[in-house]
Amino acid sequence: MRRTDLNRALILGVLLLVALGAAACRPHEFAGTVLDPVKVLNDVELPATDGSTFRLGGEHDRLVLVFFGYTFCPDICPTTMLEARRAMEALGDDADEVQLVMVTVDPARDTPERLHEYVTNFHPSFLGLRTTDLDELDAILADFGAYYEIEELGSGGGENYLVTHTAALFLLDRRGDLREVFTYGASGEEIAADIRQFLRE
Repeated sequence: MRRTDLNRALILGVLLLVALGAAACRPHEFAGTVLDPVKVLNDVELPATDGSTFRLGGEHDRLVLVFFGYTFCPDICPTTMLEARRAMEALGDDADEVQLVMVTVDPARDTPERLHEYVTNFHPSFLGLRTTDLDELDAILADFGAYYEIEELGSGGGENYLVTHTAALFLLDRRGDLREVFTYGASGEEIAADIRQFLRE
């Protein structure tokens, strides 16, 4: 190799290393809204679809993703749950450090059996949470800064109604504090990348 070619190769190599180093030092850009300070949540227990109880706002050995939705939801809920599944897939072995729970905002129609089947169809580790105490449900959503509203029934009545609700994923740290909120549309890869940052803490 001629000296000029060797020098050019060395210069290119150094430039590549500098570029890689700059990329490694660049701070992570979060896809969601990171809360600073964190939001300390009320510690409540809800029945889970696996027969256990699950604490919201309490300490866990894992991070917790919380979603408020319902099984009859035609679009937002299945889309969000699909991205949550993709996040778990993108995390690989780190997925064991994360638990997703879906709190139903439609306990009248979402029986424990129906809710369990719904969430586990997206991922076997996903849990459904359900309370028939609507005052308790209202208080939980208010604590998260979320909302839901059952639309007025039409002339047909019965069970043919929709529920308007907050379309966000909430990330809790191991202490049970609210750390980040992902708005609707965040991809599974973006969610997984942000979760990895919290797993490093």
